[in-house]
Amino acid sequence: MRPFPPSPACQTIARRVLPVTRHKCRNYSGLAQKIEQNRSRTEPVPVTRETLLQTRPDPYTLVAPELSHLRGSLLNLLGSAHPGLTDIAEYYFLQPSKQLRSLIVLLFSRATNGLGAQWERKHWDAECETANGLGEELDRPLRSSQVLNEWNPRMNDSTTSFEAVFQLHRPKSYLEPSIPPPLSPMNSALSISPISPPLLLPTQMRLAQIAEMIHVASLLHDGIIKKSDPRTELSEPEGFGNKLSILGGDFLLGRASTALSRLGESEVVELVASVISNLVEGEILRMDDVHTPDLGLVTGPKTANAAWDLYLRKTYLKTASLMAKSARAAVVLGGCQEGEVWKEVSYAYGRNLGIAYQLLEDVLDYEAGVSSLRPGLATGPVLYAWEEHPELQSLIQRNFVNNGDLDLALDFVRRSSGIERSRSLAQAYAEKAREVLHLLPDSDTKMALDVLADMVVKRTW
Repeated sequence: MRPFPPSPACQTIARRVLPVTRHKCRNYSGLAQKIEQNRSRTEPVPVTRETLLQTRPDPYTLVAPELSHLRGSLLNLLGSAHPGLTDIAEYYFLQPSKQLRSLIVLLFSRATNGLGAQWERKHWDAECETANGLGEELDRPLRSSQVLNEWNPRMNDSTTSFEAVFQLHRPKSYLEPSIPPPLSPMNSALSISPISPPLLLPTQMRLAQIAEMIHVASLLHDGIIKKSDPRTELSEPEGFGNKLSILGGDFLLGRASTALSRLGESEVVELVASVISNLVEGEILRMDDVHTPDLGLVTGPKTANAAWDLYLRKTYLKTASLMAKSARAAVVLGGCQEGEVWKEVSYAYGRNLGIAYQLLEDVLDYEAGVSSLRPGLATGPVLYAWEEHPELQSLIQRNFVNNGDLDLALDFVRRSSGIERSRSLAQAYAEKAREVLHLLPDSDTKMALDVLADMVVKRTW
C-alpha cells in the first residue's frame, strides 16, 4: 500500500483554505494569531526561527546550476525569424529575475523523483533517449526552418528550396530499446524516499523553461509597463511599444505550446495548457470595465463576500494557477500516477504559495503609493479597509474608475489595518503551503521548499 493516503485535509486543500476574517477590531486572522503564539513559545533550547533558517538549505543555491543552465539555453530554444521578437526575448530572459516558477518545478522534481510508481520507467525512457540520440529532439531549437514554413515543416527556409522537388529522407535508425523495467508495486514500503543523489529528467528541465516562458508572456500582456519600477520583476525598455510587447507575449505562448507538445505526456499538456486559459480569465476579472453585447458594462461586486470571492479567484487564476499546475506537472513527469499523494501535495503547495505571493504583491502596491495602483478589481488591503471605512463601497463597486478614486482608496487603506491584515493572511496561506510538506519524505529539497514559503512572505530573495 502507498505510504500516505490523502487525508481529508489534503483532499480539501484545493478549496479556499481560510475563512476571511472581517472584524473591525481584529488586526489578525485567527490562524495568524495562532501562528504568532506558537512562534513565541519558549523551547528547551531557545533557538530563533531566523537561526534555524540559516542552517537549512537555500532553495536557490540548491538548484543554482540548473537555473543557470535553463536561462542560458532558453534563447537557443526560442529562435525567431524576426529581429524584433529576438530583441524582446533577449531583453526579458537575460536580465536578472527570481525565476520563482522554474524554481518550484525543479524543487518538486528533486523532492519526488523516485517516489512515483512509474519512476523506473520514466528514468529508463530518459536513459534510452540519451543513448539513442532521441534526446536531441527535446532540445532542438524552435526555429522557423523547422516549424514555421508554410510549404513543409522540414524544408529549408529559403527560396532555393523551391528549385527542386522536396526529397524524402530515410529516418535515422536507432538501436532496439531494451526491455523496460516493471512498474513499482503500489504496496511499496513506508520508508520510500526520493532518489539519491537527486536526479532531474530532461522533460522536467524543459517544463521549468515552459513555466518561465508563460510567466513572462503574461507580464508582457498585462504589464505593458511604461517605466522601470525597482519592485517589479521585469520592466519595459524604451522602444518596444505596446503592440510589440503584446506580439512578443503571443510569440512566447506559441513557443511554449510547441515545447510543451514535445514532453510526450498528455496530462502535463492539459495541465499547462489550462494555465493559459486561467491567465485570460484572471485578467478579465482584474479589468476595470468589461463590456458585453447583451449585458453592457459589467460592474464590480455588490457585497463584501462577493468581493472577496472574486479577488481570491482572480488571484488563483492570474498567479497561483501557474505555480500549482506546473508543480503538479513536474511530479507527473517524474512518474507519479493518479491516486498518489505526491501530485496533491505539489498542487496544494503551489496553490497556497501563489496566493500568498500575490497577497504580498498587492500589499506592496499600496505601500509604494498611488503610482503603483490602477483601476480594476479591489485587492486585499482595500477590502479589509472597507470593513472599517464603509465609504469605500461605492469606489469598489465601480472598480476605482473615477478620477481621484485611487487616491481616496490609498488614504482609507493607510488609515486602516488593511495592510497588516493582508500580510497576516499571506502568512497564513504560506503556512498552509508548508503544512502539506510533511507528507513528503525528509530531504534537503523538502527543507528548501519550507524555506521558500518563508522567503515568499518575507521577501528575502
